[in-house]
Parts: sequence; C-alpha cells; structure tokens
Amino acid sequence: MTDKLTATSTVSVAAPPGAVWTVLTDPVLSSQAFFGSTVTTDWQVGGPITFSGEWKGQPYEDKGEIVRLVPERVLEMTYWSPLSGTADLPESYANVTFDLTPTDGGTTLTVTQTNVDTEEGRQQSESNWSKALATIGKLAEK
Repeated sequence: MTDKLTATSTVSVAAPPGAVWTVLTDPVLSSQAFFGSTVTTDWQVGGPITFSGEWKGQPYEDKGEIVRLVPERVLEMTYWSPLSGTADLPESYANVTFDLTPTDGGTTLTVTQTNVDTEEGRQQSESNWSKALATIGKLAEK
C-alpha cells in the first residue's frame, strides 16, 4: 500500500473573504473559476455537489458531497471524477477544502486536496488549483 499525497495551492486576494466566498458559491462565477464547469448544489452540509461540462469533446460529471460549510471561512467537499480512471467507490474520493483567511489587505485562499496517488498527480492537481485560484482571485477583486 502506498501513502496518498496531498496537493495544496494558495493565493493572496486583494478582496475581503465575502467577495471570495461569492465567487466560490455563485453559479455563474464558480463556473468561470472551475474551468467552465456547471456547479450544481444546494450548499447544505451532506448535500450533493456536481461539476459538469465537456472536456476534450467528452461530457463529464464530477461529483461529491458538501462536508463542511462555514460562510466566508471554509468550504469542504468530497470529490471524484470519472476522468480519474478510478471506480466510483468511497476510497476513490478526495477531500477538497477551501480555507479563507482574512488578512489586512484582503484574503488568503488555500485549497487542499487529499488522496492523490502519485507525485505527478500531486503536481498536476497543484497546477490546476493554482489556475483556478488565480481566476477566483481576479473575479473577487472586480
């Protein structure tokens, strides 16, 4: 058995936590932040969350469940994608946590993704999260 890895990315945003939170939870803004995915959820702990769209000409629907939700502070969810090549089993799901920390100049936004299989996968996840966080930051600063 190999140990799973954790991917982490952080960005400083020149906007208050409320503006960052709005980007994470508004359907139109979150779609822009998450690579054009349609995000569907009721924003209730225990409720489902899906990210659907098209990738390289193929439709997809990634899914998970809201685990923890503290407005303007923490959004935690489970997450699984059929594009991962893993079976839709509990052990295949990652935990993805967005932590919003107020700062003098705005917000530090950190995302952490658990259950990454390989170092290459960790690097790819961190690269993807860095792109998403940069977009979240730009949208929040508008």
